[in-house]
Amino acid sequence: MISIRLSEEEYSAFKRLRSVTGARSVSDLTRDAMRMLLNTTNREDVLGIHVNEFRTQMRNLDRKIEQLAAEIANRFEAQSAKD
Repeated sequence: MISIRLSEEEYSAFKRLRSVTGARSVSDLTRDAMRMLLNTTNREDVLGIHVNEFRTQMRNLDRKIEQLAAEIANRFEAQSAKD
């Protein structure tokens, strides 16, 4: 068994990635990543690719959240103006 410490922000990022990848749990996501790392001969390339994919997905999710928040705020303001 391996135990690591993560900040709340890091753990939240893992939980979001778990949702995006469809992993059953953060532990499964971590286990799969470790297996891939151990089975890959060129580890630096694999990590670089996946980190970049993760960053891109996180940026896309952040944009979508901001868009949804703005849309909700606009609808709320429109509804308040009607009342």
